[in-house]
Amino acid sequence: MPLCSGNILLTDDDPDLRRVLRKTLDALGFAVAESSNGAEAIREVELRQFHAVLMDVNMPGVGGMEACRAIRKKDPRLQILMLTVRDREADKIEALDAGADDYITKPFSIQELAARLRSAVRRSTATAIDTITPIVIGDVELDPERRIVRKRGSALRLTPKEFDLLHYLMRHPGLPVAHSKLLRAVWGAEYGQELEYLRTFVHQLRKKLEDDSSSPEYLLTELHFGYRFREPVEAA
Repeated sequence: MPLCSGNILLTDDDPDLRRVLRKTLDALGFAVAESSNGAEAIREVELRQFHAVLMDVNMPGVGGMEACRAIRKKDPRLQILMLTVRDREADKIEALDAGADDYITKPFSIQELAARLRSAVRRSTATAIDTITPIVIGDVELDPERRIVRKRGSALRLTPKEFDLLHYLMRHPGLPVAHSKLLRAVWGAEYGQELEYLRTFVHQLRKKLEDDSSSPEYLLTELHFGYRFREPVEAA
């Protein structure tokens, strides 16, 4: 497995798991700091700079979801990956709504974990998406530089990953974008097969963007292929 790099904050209340994961991630080339609960993670993020936070959902005191929300308010661009034993769709949606960029279900392979962290570090260190010009299509305005989306003048509260997904689609209006291409463009090269994962994000984004999420006007499905954002000329 290739050596990695990047500063990772590992947060879990299980000291044995932290010890094993730290030893493994250190061997892979990551620089790893530890915290044992959500409150400690929040303090660490205030004191130090990290590329990614790898955090357990279920912890006593300040749990993973609460900590994720607090960290996301402090740093909109920091990559947050949630570790969970829960595999229900509702739990995944809760993590995404809390501001998580990714989630990993236990048990997991070290190869999968390393790949997810490599992608997270690349996203964290990447330069801003290539244009800062605001995009306006219909009633939707996206400002890449300020990372703000408005519909009919009212700001929408999007998670960082929902923003990135919408930005990519709005940069290619009217063009069908394959599931695998979207996953790789927004999450990284290690992605491409996580269709349910992408559908969950699109479902949540539609609930915030569309007047009627069951009959979308903007974020359209290309059956058995992918998604596209409506063409600007349709606003006429």
